[in-house]
Amino acid sequence: MTKTKFDVVGVGNALVDILGHVDEAFLSQRQIQKGVMQLIDPQRAMELTSALAKSKRHCGGSTANTIASLAQIGVRAGYTGKVASDELGQIFCDDLASWGVAYSTPPLAADAAIGTGRCLVFITPDGERSMNTYLGSAEFLRWSDFDEELITESRWIYLEGYRFDGEAGQEAFHKAIQCSRRAGGQVALTLSDPICVSRHRHAFRRLMREGGIDLLFCNQAEILSLYETESITAAVNAANTDVEIVACTLGGQGAIVSRPGHRFEVEAQPVTSVVDATGAGDLFAAGFLFGVIQGQTLATSARMGCVAAAEVIGHVGARPLRTLTESFRQQDLI
Repeated sequence: MTKTKFDVVGVGNALVDILGHVDEAFLSQRQIQKGVMQLIDPQRAMELTSALAKSKRHCGGSTANTIASLAQIGVRAGYTGKVASDELGQIFCDDLASWGVAYSTPPLAADAAIGTGRCLVFITPDGERSMNTYLGSAEFLRWSDFDEELITESRWIYLEGYRFDGEAGQEAFHKAIQCSRRAGGQVALTLSDPICVSRHRHAFRRLMREGGIDLLFCNQAEILSLYETESITAAVNAANTDVEIVACTLGGQGAIVSRPGHRFEVEAQPVTSVVDATGAGDLFAAGFLFGVIQGQTLATSARMGCVAAAEVIGHVGARPLRTLTESFRQQDLI
């Protein structure tokens, strides 16, 4: 591939996160499923927001977290995702600009009855996060919203599984992959969430079988759901028949990285305490992609992913509070 303007461009749901600490009873009383993402309507979003006594607001979206973290450490990064012309939408745009991310997706019209999407993140004392998401304008991302130059001028595109909700999202993925392939780019996909996988299992597997994905990010629950098995070994073996590289996180046990004929595990980076697991997978992907883009081995890239994930789970919010390069240097990774 010839020299490009960007190292990686992400495609995902553009959201603003609203985070609050709750107890287990809060989840049970409001029928919030723990540890996964559930889609909700505007009324439910208003009800749950009102139920939070205290909350913090951060710009989020899974892929936006990954891309912003990469831009922070000097990776040439871009993003595609749809907000509305409202206060939250402007906050999201300003936030990406502050991280140095190229972003030009046209917003949904101001007079639309649909606002910018938001993700309500309920954090229990064990650090687990349970998410209820109102997609809002994010759901209306179409291929016509894409800046094709971002795709053709990037070494990698990074696709968010959450965006598979809706036929327009799936169509946009296929066209983005084709566009990247024609320009000599490579494609990474994150499965995002086990319930998301259960909704789109066959579509994900078809996309992978067609050879559209070079690098698959997932966690154990997601890949087990994808291949409908209880064996992580069987699931990773199956994934490697469709994808060159699989990077599967195992929570506190670290991660498995596999390519045909070569598999290894890396240990999780020790942490004093888990404050908020929001963004752990997003930051693992950021660290791993940073290593790949820098020409590091898969083993070093995986260690970078674990170090990045450890940084973000030590505080509230899904973006690093200190530059990841500082964390990598402390572990002698750069």
